[in-house]
Amino acid sequence: MATPMTSGVLFVHSAPKALAPHVEWALGTALGSPITLEWSEQSVLPGTLRAEYTWHGPLGTGAKLTSALRGWEHLRFEATEDPAPGVDGMRFMHTPDLGVFSAATDAAGNLVVSEERLHYALEIAEGNFDEVQRELRLALGSAWDDELEPFRHAGDHERVVWLHRVG
Repeated sequence: MATPMTSGVLFVHSAPKALAPHVEWALGTALGSPITLEWSEQSVLPGTLRAEYTWHGPLGTGAKLTSALRGWEHLRFEATEDPAPGVDGMRFMHTPDLGVFSAATDAAGNLVVSEERLHYALEIAEGNFDEVQRELRLALGSAWDDELEPFRHAGDHERVVWLHRVG
């Protein structure tokens, strides 16, 4: 049986200039063929670069790319993996201080929080609204979003990449 294929995008939000060739090497190793990224200056953090890479590969490639880059000091990135028939998509976020966050996504790219996770949040909170809010922010990866948001907007002046799915 053929392995289901999908696609996604890797956003390197900030990488020190000296780390750029190592990022390319690690991604190429994970993908099984060398890649070259188109790097641009990251205005939010002077001395760092940003890049985007659209990939096509078997299910699990987003996790494979994330594993290749996780834990690198000073590296901020996120990767998406589009859903495939019968399989949710995925979103991965990494920051130096927080590490990796991953969550399933629906066809529209929204994070999917499981019923079990919601029950856990309510159980842990024991009726305390602030604790419910804290648990839900954790389940949604809000701390990662908060840290990455300025880096995402720093590329707004860059070229637009239209993402679409045909078929």
